[in-house]
Amino acid sequence: MRRLPPLTAIEAFVQVARLGSVKAAAEELALSSPALSRRVQALERFMGRNLFERRHQSMMLSSDGELLLARIAPALDALTLAIDSTSGESELLRLRLGVLPLFASQRLIGRLPSLRQRHPELHIDIDTAAHALARLGEGVDAAIVLARDVDSSLYGRRIDRDCAVGIVSKSLLEGRYPLRKVEDLSRMTIFLHRDMPELFTAWREAMGVPDLEPAAVDHFDSGQLMLDAAAQGLGIAFMLEGHLNEAHDDRLTNLFDQRITSPYSYWFACRRPALSNRAVRLFHDWLFSTISNG
Repeated sequence: MRRLPPLTAIEAFVQVARLGSVKAAAEELALSSPALSRRVQALERFMGRNLFERRHQSMMLSSDGELLLARIAPALDALTLAIDSTSGESELLRLRLGVLPLFASQRLIGRLPSLRQRHPELHIDIDTAAHALARLGEGVDAAIVLARDVDSSLYGRRIDRDCAVGIVSKSLLEGRYPLRKVEDLSRMTIFLHRDMPELFTAWREAMGVPDLEPAAVDHFDSGQLMLDAAAQGLGIAFMLEGHLNEAHDDRLTNLFDQRITSPYSYWFACRRPALSNRAVRLFHDWLFSTISNG
């Protein structure tokens, strides 16, 4: 049987990966920063590769570090749970999660039974109100948001990458004035989500028509209502390809069937110290082992 690295080195690696700094991880583990750095370096020597990219006042996981974290963090959490259960310290855990309603309905709720089976002690309060990032630490523990990126002062990890699409009713592709070419959008209303205001701009630039202007632009704060309005033929919803695929609505299709990389993605975000919260940590690790394709 192959010799394993010290558990203290693994614990140090996981804490630095989650908190993003040696100083914060050292405080969490009640160690000096040099002592914690030595433990991380010992693990890197054992692995024979760099697990972090050292930057000014921060530590970013390398690709090898990302892979290692995804594989060992759930096992370390399971070990913690086993010890807590055996010592009688297991208790109900509660996570206050800010999440967009469409993500919750399309991708989260249907998968929560697997999380409940894995961690029956974890319960989630789902908050679909706006401005989840601004409320981190003051109402929500963690958030799933649509954004170009997440401020570096926070812990942010991309959940997936997707394509920008124009979602349209099939009825608009037929009839007396069918949509046939990109220029036809000049007589159409388009729908934009408040969290992806520049998506149409990115789409039209990629399509080679940067000056194209639609007849009108309507803004929504609900992805589901955008899909419903598009299905009624009221306009074209510029969203993510995943929104169309998960809608399972036979009335809708991808306008022009182009694959254009979206500048917006779903992100998991929290304050860095929140990763030491076991409820946040368990949900984070389950999310990236179950839903993420980033």
